Amino acid sequence: MPEHTSSTTPQRSKRPLNHRVGGPLPILGAAVLWGTTGTAASFAPENAHAAAIGSAGLVLGGLLLFLTGRGSTALLRHSDRRTRGALLLGSIAVAGYPLSFYPAVAHAGVAVGTVITLGCAPVFAGLAAWVLERVRPDLRWTLATIAAVLGCAVLVLGPDLVGTPAPVHPLGVLLALVAGFSYALYTIIAQRLIRRGHPSGAVMGTMFAGGGLLVLPVVAATGAAWLATLDGALVALYLALFTVFLAYRLFGHGLRRTSATTATTLSLAEPAVAAVLGVALVGERLPPISWSGLVVLALGLAILKAPSRSKRPSP
Repeated sequence: MPEHTSSTTPQRSKRPLNHRVGGPLPILGAAVLWGTTGTAASFAPENAHAAAIGSAGLVLGGLLLFLTGRGSTALLRHSDRRTRGALLLGSIAVAGYPLSFYPAVAHAGVAVGTVITLGCAPVFAGLAAWVLERVRPDLRWTLATIAAVLGCAVLVLGPDLVGTPAPVHPLGVLLALVAGFSYALYTIIAQRLIRRGHPSGAVMGTMFAGGGLLVLPVVAATGAAWLATLDGALVALYLALFTVFLAYRLFGHGLRRTSATTATTLSLAEPAVAAVLGVALVGERLPPISWSGLVVLALGLAILKAPSRSKRPSP
């Protein structure tokens, strides 16, 4: 019937676009915002502790996520014991990320700490999905992740590969692994709760508000005098609004139609953005080998972002 055909054709054409808008694109947008963290933090006062900078942004950003998340209060009041336990574990993982990542960077260096943290996160997420949900990683995700991790390593470690590599502290490597596991863990927990039907804003708001409360003593213990300065206040406000509030709003929205394994791989776009901003704004220089790593990284992300072919249902 012509009426039936004409009415269903536009709906079929919109499905792939809606799937990409609700999946990979918001996560890539979040990764772009995360990539600005290092550049923004470089404008903080010198007396600001690295872990305190990230924790301050988490405290304010987590509070904003909770207050603006539709259903955040209802999620806490009416959820069952299992959901509350998952939210508590997710909050601990959220708090564990800045407390392990920034010290990892201080001990192992920005390049090594970033590569290990973001490179191991997709592996942890894939293994966890395999164990918890019996979902075996497919060939497409495996190839894309290998390409993305390899490209990320070459991009960030390029200057060391062509120069004199600095010694790596074992404690920094261990902390980077903890940070990568924390990121993978709260991503998996958020995705499972969202897939159960809970609003993404409520899930992310509750977890990040809880994480902010957990790291609040760190901000107080390391000294908060830098927050009273103009530069310190602007840096903390930017991190809270853009790299926590807006980024994780996008991230939670993307998790509705994207698996945790794919999301952690897509987040490898973060060091690419950070490298480009370092060249454009901070005056850093990248050797040709780093630019080649950027191409490989982009190829791996493109493999994940490209829509998969699916068979048309028979009429």
